Amino acid sequence: MSGPLRIGLTGGIGSGKSTVAAMLAALGAEVIDADAIARAVTAPGGAAIEPIRQAFGPEVIDDHGALDRARMRALVFGDAGARARLEAIVHPLVRAEIDRRVAASTADTVVLDLPLLVESAAWRQRCDRVWVVDCAPDTQIERVMARNGWPREQVQAVLAAQADRATRLAAADVVIDNDAGTDLATLRERVARAWAARRMPLS
Repeated sequence: MSGPLRIGLTGGIGSGKSTVAAMLAALGAEVIDADAIARAVTAPGGAAIEPIRQAFGPEVIDDHGALDRARMRALVFGDAGARARLEAIVHPLVRAEIDRRVAASTADTVVLDLPLLVESAAWRQRCDRVWVVDCAPDTQIERVMARNGWPREQVQAVLAAQADRATRLAAADVVIDNDAGTDLATLRERVARAWAARRMPLS
C-alpha cells in the first residue's frame, strides 16, 4: 500500500466521534477533519461562499460574509433538494482539500474524520478501513440535548437526516463501542486496542 493507511472515522451526532479522533491524534495519527474544512470553505472569503450565494440568495450569507449556518441548517433539514444543492457545492471542495492533505502527509496513518462517510460512496472509496463510533440512538439524543441544549425534536430531526445505526454498523470494519456508561478510560483503552491492530488483515 503506498502512502499512509487511511482510516475513515464516522459516527452519528453525539456518538463521541470527536473524542475518539482526539485520542487517535494523541496516539500519533494525523487527523483530517472534514467538518473543519467545510467550515473553512464557508467562512468569509471561502471558496464556497459565492456559489452558495448564487444558489440560495444573499439571505443565507451573514453580515461577516460567512455562511449563516443556523439559517442554512433550517433550510436543508426541511428540503432534501436544498440539501443536495448545498452538498454539490461544498463536498467537492472538501474532498479536494482532503485529497491534497493525504497526498502531502508523511504520517504512517491518516484518520479522515467523516460524519457522512456511510452516506457517500465518494468518501468510502477514500478509506482503507472504516471505523464507526457506536452508541444507541437514545444515548445520542441525551448527550446532544445535554451538550447543545437542543430540544429532543431537533436532535431527532438531525438523527433522521443521518444514516441509521444499522447502516453505519454494516459499513464498519471496526466498531468502537461508546454507549451510555462508557467512561473515558474505558473508551481510551478500546481506541488504543483498535489502533494497535489497525494494520491487521480484515477477517
